[in-house]
Amino acid sequence: MADIKYYDVILKPVVTEKSMNAMAEKKYTFMVHVDANKAMIKEAVEKMFPGTKVEKVNTMNIDGKRKRRGMVVGMTAKSKKAIVKLTADSKDIEIFQGL
Repeated sequence: MADIKYYDVILKPVVTEKSMNAMAEKKYTFMVHVDANKAMIKEAVEKMFPGTKVEKVNTMNIDGKRKRRGMVVGMTAKSKKAIVKLTADSKDIEIFQGL
């Protein structure tokens, strides 16, 4: 397994209607590195967004889909999604503010 630094763990935020509604409960959704575990994700969120305290992290692995082009069959890349719940006294994450 490669050495993953905290700034490599979070790839991008997930901006969907469901994830925006979950922000009212201080739950934020991110696409994360496939090899990252819950402890790495918690550390990355607390370091990248000062003033935040993570209560818990839920992760889900998303397998690649089968795609076909003519007779050639292949798979898309697998990915991992994390839902991060912040504590009640934690600061909000600013990147979601204007959305």
